[in-house]
Amino acid sequence: MNMTDIKSTPKNKSIKSLIAREKLLFKKDDKEAYLFTLPYVLLFLIFIIIPIFLAMLLSLTTFDMVSFPRFARLDNFVFLLTADEEFMRYILPNTIKFALIVGPGGYALSFFMAWALAQLPHKLRTVLAIILYSPSLTAGITMTVVWKVFFAGDESGYLNYILLRFGLIVEPIAFLQSPNFLFTIMIIVALWASMGVGFLAMLAGILNVSQELYEAAYIDGLNSRFQEIWYITIPAMKPQMLFGAVMAIVGTFSAGALGVQLSGSNPTPNYSGSLILNHIEDYGFIRYDMGYAAALSIILLLIIYFFSKLSWKLFGEKD
Repeated sequence: MNMTDIKSTPKNKSIKSLIAREKLLFKKDDKEAYLFTLPYVLLFLIFIIIPIFLAMLLSLTTFDMVSFPRFARLDNFVFLLTADEEFMRYILPNTIKFALIVGPGGYALSFFMAWALAQLPHKLRTVLAIILYSPSLTAGITMTVVWKVFFAGDESGYLNYILLRFGLIVEPIAFLQSPNFLFTIMIIVALWASMGVGFLAMLAGILNVSQELYEAAYIDGLNSRFQEIWYITIPAMKPQMLFGAVMAIVGTFSAGALGVQLSGSNPTPNYSGSLILNHIEDYGFIRYDMGYAAALSIILLLIIYFFSKLSWKLFGEKD
């Protein structure tokens, strides 16, 4: 087969016709309509594309925020993988464990609570939805006020008071400064505050599933609530499930402030509650090594991108 035959294959012809059709449609478009997308495009470039590009450049340098950045090639990434003992021993395992517990756990909990609320009357559902959603709005304030009081390390702490009252301990435990308890407390607080916009999206998706689908399914032999959820509810609300998954992933990997606010220090005691985001802040704003902090942020971006693509595989539309 010569080059002329290759160029004239049906596949290449279809691609050329598709390109020609797209060009024709673009010519017929009202170009002024694209001006409405200009604000979004500008904001996306300024706050997303340009910062990511600059972070990629900065990750290849040594920069102490005083002298001019010095090109260091891949030294930051080599140090990350071979010499950063805290990252490999504490930060990365903590981040993976936290993500695997809080991510799927908070996601499943959001779906279950959304489904349970959908079965209730409208007024009661609205009140309970507001109650469940409010912690995600005020998590930073309530965490420092409520949870730090609850887990306080003296007799004024609610948990210590209860344990002392029932004779379960003989002296108060410093829960928030203890490497044995801090990570578990972080998971509890994160799950408590996981009912965010993903939860609301799931609730809206469940409420918008047509009742005719359920009626038809029961006529065809559907005989349990589990089958109803698995075969009707989830497939009918895949966009909301995808949105909830992405929000859960982003929220989980950006929850580094949790351990710092609870323990009051960065890094946390014995790195027990330190995540990648804490490591980035430690190197960037405490040690002033912005080049290495940028390299860490690129790794975090790649992790979030990987799990986002995985969510798209599970809940994205095939077409």
